[in-house]
Amino acid sequence: MRTLNQKQLDHFEEFGFLKIDNILDPESVIDPIIQEYNIVLDNLAEKLYSENSITSKYDDLEFGERVTKIYSDSGEVHNQFFDFSLPQSGIKHNTPFWAGPAVFRALTDSNLLDVVESIIGAEIYSNPVQHVRIKIPEKYCPRDENGMVKFGATPWHQDNGVVTEEADDTDMLTVWFPLMDTDEQNGCLTIVPGSHKGELLTHCPNYRNRGLEIPENLFDIGNSMPVPIKKGSVLLLTKKTVHSALPNISNRIRWSFDLRYNPTGQKTGRSVFPGFVARSELDPNSILDDPFIWNKLWTETRDYLAKSEQFSFQRWDGNDIACA
Repeated sequence: MRTLNQKQLDHFEEFGFLKIDNILDPESVIDPIIQEYNIVLDNLAEKLYSENSITSKYDDLEFGERVTKIYSDSGEVHNQFFDFSLPQSGIKHNTPFWAGPAVFRALTDSNLLDVVESIIGAEIYSNPVQHVRIKIPEKYCPRDENGMVKFGATPWHQDNGVVTEEADDTDMLTVWFPLMDTDEQNGCLTIVPGSHKGELLTHCPNYRNRGLEIPENLFDIGNSMPVPIKKGSVLLLTKKTVHSALPNISNRIRWSFDLRYNPTGQKTGRSVFPGFVARSELDPNSILDDPFIWNKLWTETRDYLAKSEQFSFQRWDGNDIACA
């Protein structure tokens, strides 16, 4: 088992984050995800080309160069086609998502769950607040009407701040890992050590035209530090650790998974989305081990929400004086 030692646990408790090397096997866990997403990119390219939204399918390029060309040529960011979660609004019957078997195997990887168990215990629930993040180099990235990069640097936030109040008492753990090496050039995470010891900070909607963000005067940004991570390594964060992601100023994409886990039975913060039991000593029969059932759960949720009044995940109204 890849359980954490006491020194690692003490570091996580003191600083609110922990980087752990060589947890996910690149060949058996990460490379199959990349191969699977090449199929998704093929499908996206076919769709956009048939709609005359791109001038080429760029099928002679490797994934990173190809997705960069397609995003740039189409003038849009198409991350929803790759994501294994639904958007927070505007869900339709044809809203794309990808909940494939290689992704599922990563979420349920035994080494990864060993690490999670060290923090939250053996009754592990895969929280549906989860995303894949593909960030192409900003120099090639489509821009909005204000000239802002679409899906660029991630604003300062706490993960507790992007879920509903129902999860305020949940022992939610963030597990972040890249599918390729990340550093300060291509947009690794940057965190504020020790910031988890404070309260949930005010998050301002559309602050500085960057989306939901904590104003920098509410925390000590001078203590922030980038955390470069190699392929196969993971970064753990508490739900209150203040963090963001740097802009991608490199010539290569930054590609990462952003996962959440909590003890089974606790609220997820997005209860309308489907989670599942990933590990259990008390009730092994409750464990979901079939990726196709997982995919079906998301498909059924999409179809239900497409014909329903959709739930609002926004807990912030922007009226706090900090947002002025």
